[in-house]
Amino acid sequence: MTSDDVQCTPEERAVLDLIDPDELVELTCTLVNTAGENPGGTEELTAQALEHAASERGLLARRDVVTPGRPNVDVDVPVGGPVANGPGLLFLGHSDVVPAGPGWTRQPYNAEVEGDRLYGRGATDMKGGLAAVLVAMDALRRSGAELSGPVRLSSTVDEEDLGLGIRHLAARGLGHEFCGCIVAEPTDLQTVIACRGDAYLEVEITGVPAHSGRPADGRNAIDAAAALLTLVKQDHEKHARETDPLLGSPTWNVGKIEGGRATSMVAPSCHVWLDRRLMPGEDPEQILGELRKAVDEAGITGDGISMDIEITMSMPGFRTDRNHVLVSTVHTAVADVGGTASIGGWTAACDGGFIARDHGVPTVVLGPGGLNDQAHQVDESVSVRELTQAARAYTLAALRLLSR
Repeated sequence: MTSDDVQCTPEERAVLDLIDPDELVELTCTLVNTAGENPGGTEELTAQALEHAASERGLLARRDVVTPGRPNVDVDVPVGGPVANGPGLLFLGHSDVVPAGPGWTRQPYNAEVEGDRLYGRGATDMKGGLAAVLVAMDALRRSGAELSGPVRLSSTVDEEDLGLGIRHLAARGLGHEFCGCIVAEPTDLQTVIACRGDAYLEVEITGVPAHSGRPADGRNAIDAAAALLTLVKQDHEKHARETDPLLGSPTWNVGKIEGGRATSMVAPSCHVWLDRRLMPGEDPEQILGELRKAVDEAGITGDGISMDIEITMSMPGFRTDRNHVLVSTVHTAVADVGGTASIGGWTAACDGGFIARDHGVPTVVLGPGGLNDQAHQVDESVSVRELTQAARAYTLAALRLLSR
Protein backbone atom coordinates (compact mmCIF):
# COMPACT_ATOMS: atom_id res chain seq x y z
CA MET A 1 0.00 0.00 0.00
CA THR A 2 1.28 3.44 -0.93
CA SER A 3 0.17 6.80 0.41
CA ASP A 4 -1.79 7.17 -2.86
CA ASP A 5 -4.25 4.64 -1.45
CA VAL A 6 -4.96 6.84 1.57
CA GLN A 7 -8.06 9.03 1.76
CA CYS A 8 -6.75 12.41 2.90
CA THR A 9 -6.06 15.99 1.92
CA PRO A 10 -2.96 16.93 -0.06
CA GLU A 11 -1.51 18.52 3.08
CA GLU A 12 -2.05 15.31 5.05
CA ARG A 13 -0.63 13.21 2.23
CA ALA A 14 2.56 15.27 2.28
CA VAL A 15 3.07 14.31 5.93
CA LEU A 16 2.25 10.64 5.33
CA ASP A 17 4.78 10.51 2.48
CA LEU A 18 7.47 11.06 5.13
CA ILE A 19 6.72 7.63 6.66
CA ASP A 20 9.12 5.00 5.33
CA PRO A 21 7.81 1.43 5.82
CA ASP A 22 11.36 0.01 5.63
CA GLU A 23 12.50 2.35 8.38
CA LEU A 24 9.49 1.31 10.47
CA VAL A 25 10.34 -2.37 10.05
CA GLU A 26 13.99 -1.74 10.96
CA LEU A 27 13.02 0.12 14.14
CA THR A 28 10.55 -2.58 15.17
CA CYS A 29 13.26 -5.22 14.71
CA THR A 30 15.69 -3.16 16.80
CA LEU A 31 13.18 -2.88 19.64
CA VAL A 32 12.28 -6.59 19.47
CA ASN A 33 15.96 -7.54 19.71
CA THR A 34 16.37 -5.64 23.00
CA ALA A 35 14.11 -8.21 24.72
CA GLY A 36 13.00 -6.77 28.09
CA GLU A 37 11.38 -9.85 29.63
CA ASN A 38 9.12 -9.30 32.62
CA PRO A 39 8.81 -10.69 35.24
CA GLY A 40 12.50 -10.06 35.34
CA GLY A 41 12.67 -6.28 35.22
CA THR A 42 14.97 -6.04 32.18
CA GLU A 43 13.56 -3.06 30.26
CA GLU A 44 16.78 -1.01 30.35
CA LEU A 45 18.02 -1.95 26.85
CA THR A 46 14.64 -1.24 25.29
CA ALA A 47 14.53 2.16 27.00
CA GLN A 48 18.01 2.93 25.66
CA ALA A 49 17.03 1.89 22.13
CA LEU A 50 13.90 4.02 22.30
CA GLU A 51 15.85 7.05 23.52
CA HIS A 52 18.48 6.58 20.81
CA ALA A 53 15.88 6.21 18.06
CA ALA A 54 14.08 9.35 19.25
CA SER A 55 17.27 11.39 19.43
CA GLU A 56 18.34 10.26 15.95
CA ARG A 57 15.05 11.62 14.66
CA GLY A 58 15.31 14.98 16.36
CA LEU A 59 12.72 14.13 18.98
CA LEU A 60 13.16 14.93 22.66
CA ALA A 61 13.56 11.88 24.90
CA ARG A 62 13.89 11.87 28.67
CA ARG A 63 13.89 9.05 31.15
CA ASP A 64 12.17 8.89 34.53
CA VAL A 65 13.64 6.12 36.67
CA VAL A 66 10.94 4.09 38.41
CA THR A 67 13.31 1.64 40.10
CA PRO A 68 17.02 1.09 39.37
CA GLY A 69 17.44 -0.15 35.79
CA ARG A 70 13.77 0.35 34.98
CA PRO A 71 13.10 3.78 33.46
CA ASN A 72 9.93 5.15 31.93
CA VAL A 73 10.70 7.11 28.76
CA ASP A 74 8.84 10.18 27.47
CA VAL A 75 9.33 11.32 23.88
CA ASP A 76 8.07 14.68 22.58
CA VAL A 77 8.05 16.53 19.32
CA PRO A 78 10.35 19.52 20.03
CA VAL A 79 8.50 22.51 21.45
CA GLY A 80 10.50 24.82 19.19
CA GLY A 81 8.98 23.15 16.14
CA PRO A 82 5.32 22.86 15.23
CA VAL A 83 4.01 22.49 18.78
CA ALA A 84 1.74 25.07 20.45
CA ASN A 85 0.59 25.09 24.06
CA GLY A 86 -2.99 23.88 23.75
CA PRO A 87 -4.18 20.41 24.82
CA GLY A 88 -2.02 17.73 23.23
CA LEU A 89 -2.27 14.10 22.19
CA LEU A 90 -0.72 11.42 24.38
CA PHE A 91 0.39 8.03 23.06
CA LEU A 92 0.94 5.34 25.69
CA GLY A 93 2.99 2.14 25.46
CA HIS A 94 5.22 -0.18 27.47
CA SER A 95 8.76 -1.42 27.04
CA ASP A 96 8.50 -4.87 28.66
CA VAL A 97 7.44 -8.18 27.12
CA VAL A 98 6.35 -11.47 28.61
CA PRO A 99 9.01 -14.23 28.71
CA ALA A 100 9.46 -15.99 25.39
CA GLY A 101 9.13 -19.47 26.88
CA PRO A 102 9.73 -22.76 25.04
CA GLY A 103 8.40 -23.99 21.71
CA TRP A 104 9.63 -21.29 19.34
CA THR A 105 10.66 -22.27 15.82
CA ARG A 106 12.59 -18.99 15.50
CA GLN A 107 14.90 -17.01 17.75
CA PRO A 108 12.48 -14.83 19.77
CA TYR A 109 14.95 -11.95 20.13
CA ASN A 110 16.44 -12.04 16.65
CA ALA A 111 13.62 -10.47 14.66
CA GLU A 112 12.94 -11.87 11.18
CA VAL A 113 10.77 -10.63 8.33
CA GLU A 114 9.16 -13.20 6.07
CA GLY A 115 6.69 -11.93 3.52
CA ASP A 116 4.29 -9.57 5.30
CA ARG A 117 5.11 -10.90 8.79
CA LEU A 118 7.70 -9.62 11.26
CA TYR A 119 8.50 -12.31 13.87
CA GLY A 120 9.83 -11.95 17.39
CA ARG A 121 8.70 -11.69 21.00
CA GLY A 122 7.03 -8.31 21.38
CA ALA A 123 6.45 -7.77 17.65
CA THR A 124 2.76 -7.41 18.42
CA ASP A 125 2.82 -6.71 22.17
CA MET A 126 4.01 -4.08 21.76
CA LYS A 127 7.30 -3.13 20.14
CA GLY A 128 5.50 -2.69 16.81
CA GLY A 129 3.14 -0.15 18.36
CA LEU A 130 6.01 1.78 19.93
CA ALA A 131 7.86 1.91 16.61
CA ALA A 132 4.76 3.04 14.72
CA VAL A 133 4.18 5.91 17.17
CA LEU A 134 7.81 7.04 17.01
CA VAL A 135 7.85 7.02 13.19
CA ALA A 136 4.57 8.95 13.15
CA MET A 137 6.00 11.56 15.52
CA ASP A 138 9.08 11.89 13.32
CA ALA A 139 6.86 12.53 10.29
CA LEU A 140 5.01 15.24 12.19
CA ARG A 141 8.30 16.88 13.22
CA ARG A 142 9.83 16.78 9.76
CA SER A 143 6.67 18.11 8.11
CA GLY A 144 6.62 21.29 10.16
CA ALA A 145 2.86 20.87 10.53
CA GLU A 146 1.31 23.54 12.73
CA LEU A 147 -0.36 21.74 15.63
CA SER A 148 -2.35 23.29 18.46
CA GLY A 149 -0.75 21.13 21.15
CA PRO A 150 2.10 18.71 21.84
CA VAL A 151 2.39 15.09 20.76
CA ARG A 152 3.97 12.79 23.34
CA LEU A 153 4.81 9.12 23.68
CA SER A 154 5.05 7.77 27.23
CA SER A 155 6.61 4.31 27.43
CA THR A 156 6.28 2.63 30.83
CA VAL A 157 7.99 -0.31 32.50
CA ASP A 158 6.40 -3.30 34.22
CA GLU A 159 3.09 -3.32 32.35
CA GLU A 160 3.18 -7.09 32.08
CA ASP A 161 3.46 -7.62 35.84
CA LEU A 162 2.59 -5.14 38.60
CA GLY A 163 2.25 -1.87 36.70
CA LEU A 164 4.98 0.01 38.55
CA GLY A 165 5.66 2.27 35.56
CA ILE A 166 2.12 3.52 34.94
CA ARG A 167 1.51 4.02 38.68
CA HIS A 168 4.66 6.13 38.81
CA LEU A 169 3.57 8.14 35.76
CA ALA A 170 0.02 8.64 37.02
CA ALA A 171 1.25 9.78 40.45
CA ARG A 172 3.90 12.09 38.98
CA GLY A 173 1.40 13.77 36.70
CA LEU A 174 1.38 14.30 32.96
CA GLY A 175 2.82 17.82 33.07
CA HIS A 176 0.46 19.05 30.36
CA GLU A 177 -3.20 18.93 29.36
CA PHE A 178 -4.14 16.29 26.78
CA CYS A 179 -7.31 16.11 24.72
CA GLY A 180 -6.92 12.38 24.27
CA CYS A 181 -4.79 9.31 24.83
CA ILE A 182 -4.16 6.51 22.33
CA VAL A 183 -2.79 3.31 23.87
CA ALA A 184 -0.78 1.58 21.13
CA GLU A 185 -1.55 -1.97 22.33
CA PRO A 186 -2.48 -4.56 19.66
CA THR A 187 -6.12 -4.34 18.57
CA ASP A 188 -5.89 -5.35 14.88
CA LEU A 189 -6.44 -1.60 14.37
CA GLN A 190 -9.87 -1.75 15.95
CA THR A 191 -10.69 1.41 17.90
CA VAL A 192 -11.26 0.07 21.42
CA ILE A 193 -13.34 2.47 23.49
CA ALA A 194 -13.78 0.39 26.65
CA CYS A 195 -11.51 -1.91 28.65
CA ARG A 196 -12.01 -3.99 31.73
CA GLY A 197 -9.66 -3.48 34.63
CA ASP A 198 -7.97 -6.12 36.74
CA ALA A 199 -7.19 -6.94 40.35
CA TYR A 200 -4.99 -9.66 41.85
CA LEU A 201 -6.02 -11.05 45.22
CA GLU A 202 -3.87 -13.38 47.32
CA VAL A 203 -5.38 -15.53 50.03
CA GLU A 204 -3.35 -17.03 52.87
CA ILE A 205 -5.22 -19.72 54.80
CA THR A 206 -3.91 -21.18 58.05
CA GLY A 207 -5.25 -24.34 59.65
CA VAL A 208 -4.13 -26.86 62.25
CA PRO A 209 -1.87 -29.81 61.32
CA ALA A 210 -2.73 -33.32 62.40
CA HIS A 211 -2.14 -36.96 61.43
CA SER A 212 -4.25 -37.96 58.46
CA GLY A 213 -5.39 -41.01 60.39
CA ARG A 214 -7.27 -38.64 62.73
CA PRO A 215 -8.25 -35.69 60.48
CA ALA A 216 -10.77 -34.42 63.02
CA ASP A 217 -7.85 -33.50 65.28
CA GLY A 218 -6.74 -30.85 62.74
CA ARG A 219 -8.29 -28.11 60.68
CA ASN A 220 -7.63 -28.50 56.94
CA ALA A 221 -6.60 -25.30 55.17
CA ILE A 222 -7.15 -26.87 51.74
CA ASP A 223 -10.74 -27.69 52.65
CA ALA A 224 -11.20 -24.06 53.64
CA ALA A 225 -9.70 -22.99 50.30
CA ALA A 226 -12.17 -25.25 48.48
CA ALA A 227 -15.05 -23.58 50.33
CA LEU A 228 -13.68 -20.15 49.39
CA LEU A 229 -13.40 -21.13 45.74
CA THR A 230 -17.02 -22.30 45.78
CA LEU A 231 -18.00 -18.76 46.79
CA VAL A 232 -15.81 -17.32 44.04
CA LYS A 233 -17.40 -19.61 41.44
CA GLN A 234 -20.88 -18.66 42.57
CA ASP A 235 -20.05 -14.96 42.27
CA HIS A 236 -18.55 -15.52 38.81
CA GLU A 237 -21.71 -17.31 37.66
CA LYS A 238 -23.94 -14.58 39.09
CA HIS A 239 -22.12 -11.89 37.11
CA ALA A 240 -22.17 -13.99 33.93
CA ARG A 241 -25.97 -13.70 33.83
CA GLU A 242 -25.72 -9.97 33.04
CA THR A 243 -23.29 -8.97 30.29
CA ASP A 244 -22.14 -5.66 28.87
CA PRO A 245 -22.28 -5.58 25.03
CA LEU A 246 -18.68 -4.34 24.80
CA LEU A 247 -17.01 -5.89 27.84
CA GLY A 248 -18.92 -9.00 28.78
CA SER A 249 -19.05 -9.41 32.55
CA PRO A 250 -16.75 -9.31 35.57
CA THR A 251 -14.87 -12.59 35.87
CA TRP A 252 -12.95 -14.57 38.48
CA ASN A 253 -10.06 -16.88 37.69
CA VAL A 254 -8.10 -19.11 40.07
CA GLY A 255 -4.61 -18.74 38.68
CA LYS A 256 -2.55 -20.71 41.19
CA ILE A 257 -2.90 -22.67 44.40
CA GLU A 258 -0.33 -24.16 46.79
CA GLY A 259 -0.95 -25.98 50.03
CA GLY A 260 -0.26 -28.80 52.41
CA ARG A 261 2.93 -30.50 53.51
CA ALA A 262 2.44 -34.23 52.98
CA THR A 263 -0.22 -36.73 51.96
CA SER A 264 -0.33 -38.14 55.48
CA MET A 265 -0.96 -34.75 57.12
CA VAL A 266 -3.96 -32.50 57.55
CA ALA A 267 -2.94 -29.42 55.54
CA PRO A 268 -1.95 -26.60 57.91
CA SER A 269 -1.69 -23.95 55.17
CA CYS A 270 -2.87 -23.06 51.69
CA HIS A 271 -2.19 -20.08 49.41
CA VAL A 272 -4.50 -19.08 46.57
CA TRP A 273 -3.92 -16.51 43.81
CA LEU A 274 -7.07 -15.00 42.28
CA ASP A 275 -7.61 -12.76 39.27
CA ARG A 276 -10.73 -10.56 39.23
CA ARG A 277 -11.46 -8.67 36.02
CA LEU A 278 -13.14 -5.34 36.73
CA MET A 279 -15.80 -3.37 34.93
CA PRO A 280 -15.15 0.37 34.53
CA GLY A 281 -15.88 2.08 37.83
CA GLU A 282 -15.66 -1.06 39.98
CA ASP A 283 -13.71 -0.61 43.21
CA PRO A 284 -11.36 -3.50 44.11
CA GLU A 285 -11.56 -2.57 47.81
CA GLN A 286 -15.34 -3.00 47.72
CA ILE A 287 -14.92 -6.39 46.03
CA LEU A 288 -12.41 -7.38 48.71
CA GLY A 289 -14.84 -6.34 51.43
CA GLU A 290 -17.68 -8.31 49.85
CA LEU A 291 -15.51 -11.42 49.59
CA ARG A 292 -14.45 -11.17 53.23
CA LYS A 293 -18.09 -10.74 54.24
CA ALA A 294 -19.14 -13.79 52.20
CA VAL A 295 -16.40 -15.86 53.88
CA ASP A 296 -17.63 -14.79 57.32
CA GLU A 297 -21.27 -15.49 56.49
CA ALA A 298 -20.39 -18.94 55.13
CA GLY A 299 -18.63 -19.80 58.40
CA ILE A 300 -15.42 -20.82 56.66
CA THR A 301 -13.12 -19.26 59.24
CA GLY A 302 -12.93 -19.80 62.98
CA ASP A 303 -12.36 -22.98 65.00
CA GLY A 304 -8.70 -23.10 63.99
CA ILE A 305 -9.05 -21.72 60.44
CA SER A 306 -7.91 -18.18 59.67
CA MET A 307 -7.87 -16.45 56.29
CA ASP A 308 -6.05 -13.32 55.17
CA ILE A 309 -7.11 -11.80 51.82
CA GLU A 310 -5.15 -8.93 50.28
CA ILE A 311 -5.12 -7.04 46.99
CA THR A 312 -1.63 -7.21 45.49
CA MET A 313 -2.30 -5.42 42.18
CA SER A 314 -5.15 -3.45 40.66
CA MET A 315 -5.63 -1.43 37.49
CA PRO A 316 -8.84 0.39 36.54
CA GLY A 317 -10.99 -0.15 33.51
CA PHE A 318 -12.32 2.71 31.41
CA ARG A 319 -15.03 3.65 28.94
CA THR A 320 -15.01 6.52 26.43
CA ASP A 321 -18.22 7.74 24.83
CA ARG A 322 -18.64 6.38 21.31
CA ASN A 323 -19.55 9.88 20.12
CA HIS A 324 -16.42 11.55 21.50
CA VAL A 325 -14.29 13.36 18.93
CA LEU A 326 -11.28 11.21 19.84
CA VAL A 327 -13.21 8.06 18.92
CA SER A 328 -14.58 9.39 15.65
CA THR A 329 -11.22 10.85 14.61
CA VAL A 330 -9.23 7.69 15.30
CA HIS A 331 -11.87 5.45 13.74
CA THR A 332 -11.98 7.57 10.57
CA ALA A 333 -8.19 7.74 10.40
CA VAL A 334 -7.96 3.93 10.34
CA ALA A 335 -10.54 3.73 7.56
CA ASP A 336 -8.77 6.44 5.58
CA VAL A 337 -5.44 4.57 5.62
CA GLY A 338 -7.09 1.39 4.34
CA GLY A 339 -7.54 -0.43 7.65
CA THR A 340 -10.57 -2.49 8.57
CA ALA A 341 -12.15 0.12 10.81
CA SER A 342 -14.43 -0.93 13.65
CA ILE A 343 -15.26 0.12 17.20
CA GLY A 344 -15.27 -2.35 20.07
CA GLY A 345 -14.31 -3.21 23.63
CA TRP A 346 -11.53 -5.20 25.29
CA THR A 347 -11.94 -7.87 27.93
CA ALA A 348 -8.23 -7.45 28.66
CA ALA A 349 -6.79 -4.62 30.76
CA CYS A 350 -4.23 -1.96 29.93
CA ASP A 351 -2.43 1.05 31.39
CA GLY A 352 -4.87 3.45 29.75
CA GLY A 353 -7.29 3.06 32.65
CA PHE A 354 -4.94 5.06 34.89
CA ILE A 355 -4.80 7.94 32.40
CA ALA A 356 -8.59 8.00 32.09
CA ARG A 357 -9.32 7.64 35.81
CA ASP A 358 -6.55 9.65 37.42
CA HIS A 359 -6.25 12.45 34.86
CA GLY A 360 -9.63 12.52 33.15
CA VAL A 361 -8.14 12.09 29.67
CA PRO A 362 -10.45 10.43 27.10
CA THR A 363 -8.73 7.20 26.08
CA VAL A 364 -8.89 4.61 23.32
CA VAL A 365 -6.72 1.61 22.46
CA LEU A 366 -5.49 1.20 18.90
CA GLY A 367 -2.49 -0.69 17.62
CA PRO A 368 -1.08 -3.13 15.10
CA GLY A 369 -1.24 -6.87 15.72
CA GLY A 370 -3.71 -9.23 17.33
CA LEU A 371 -4.19 -9.54 21.07
CA ASN A 372 -5.75 -13.01 21.05
CA ASP A 373 -3.88 -14.69 18.21
CA GLN A 374 -0.38 -13.18 18.56
CA ALA A 375 0.29 -11.46 21.91
CA HIS A 376 2.04 -13.78 24.40
CA GLN A 377 2.05 -16.58 21.79
CA VAL A 378 4.85 -18.78 20.48
CA ASP A 379 6.30 -17.39 17.20
CA GLU A 380 4.61 -14.03 17.82
CA SER A 381 4.43 -11.83 14.72
CA VAL A 382 2.88 -8.67 13.31
CA SER A 383 1.83 -7.70 9.80
CA VAL A 384 4.20 -5.21 8.15
CA ARG A 385 1.24 -3.75 6.26
CA GLU A 386 -0.60 -3.22 9.53
CA LEU A 387 2.45 -1.58 11.10
CA THR A 388 2.48 0.94 8.27
CA GLN A 389 -1.26 1.52 8.53
CA ALA A 390 -0.89 2.11 12.27
CA ALA A 391 1.85 4.73 11.79
CA ARG A 392 -0.24 6.50 9.16
CA ALA A 393 -3.40 6.35 11.29
CA TYR A 394 -1.53 7.80 14.28
CA THR A 395 -0.22 10.60 12.08
CA LEU A 396 -3.64 11.44 10.66
CA ALA A 397 -5.26 11.34 14.09
CA ALA A 398 -2.68 13.80 15.46
CA LEU A 399 -3.06 16.13 12.48
CA ARG A 400 -6.85 16.14 12.71
CA LEU A 401 -7.16 16.38 16.48
CA LEU A 402 -4.56 19.13 16.80
CA SER A 403 -5.23 21.04 13.60
CA ARG A 404 -4.83 24.82 13.97
